Amino acid sequence: MQQVSPTSGKINLDPDNAEHGLAQLVLTVIELLRQIVERHAIRRVEGGTLSDEEIENLGEALMNLEEKMEELKDIFGLDAEDLNIDLGPLGSLL
Repeated sequence: MQQVSPTSGKINLDPDNAEHGLAQLVLTVIELLRQIVERHAIRRVEGGTLSDEEIENLGEALMNLEEKMEELKDIFGLDAEDLNIDLGPLGSLL
C-alpha cells in the first residue's frame, strides 16, 4: 500500500502490498491480451480461414490460458472485478 507521509511528502511502499499490486497489474494486462486474442480467434473461425485442426488447437490453447489465469487469480486472491480497472470517463478496462 502506498502512503504519503504528511511531514515529508515521500511515498512509503509496503513490500507485501506492492507485490499484490504488481500481480494485479500484470494479470490485468494478461487478461486484456487474452480477451483480444480470443476475439481475434473467433473472427478467424467465423471467417473460415482456419482448418479444423487449427480451430481445435486454438480452442485448447485458449482454454488452457483461461485455466491458468483462474489459478493465478486464486494464488494472489484476486477475482475478475479486481482486474477491471476503472478508466474514468472512458469506462472500465475489461
